[in-house]
Amino acid sequence: MTPTTRLLERILPVAMLVVAVVGAPVMIFAPQGLPRLRGLEKELGDVDDENAALRREIDSLKGRVGRLRDDPGAVERIARDNLGLVRQTEVVFQFQTRR
Repeated sequence: MTPTTRLLERILPVAMLVVAVVGAPVMIFAPQGLPRLRGLEKELGDVDDENAALRREIDSLKGRVGRLRDDPGAVERIARDNLGLVRQTEVVFQFQTRR
């Protein structure tokens, strides 16, 4: 073996170790490292919470649709409350409010 080869065999592992020891913390604590990972984990949690809320809302709306399909009373309630409709046999009295 030549002296250059022996020198490389001794220095190269030490140099790689130094690069790893210095480079790993720099990469971990860089803005694109661990802080970004924590931010993405928080964002993922927020999105999961929003998805769960939307699933609950969808389930609620599916139940409402089912009631509107199957329950004529529910349709009548909506027609009366939201649209102000009355049956043909009903008489509506309107009174002026005092000021």
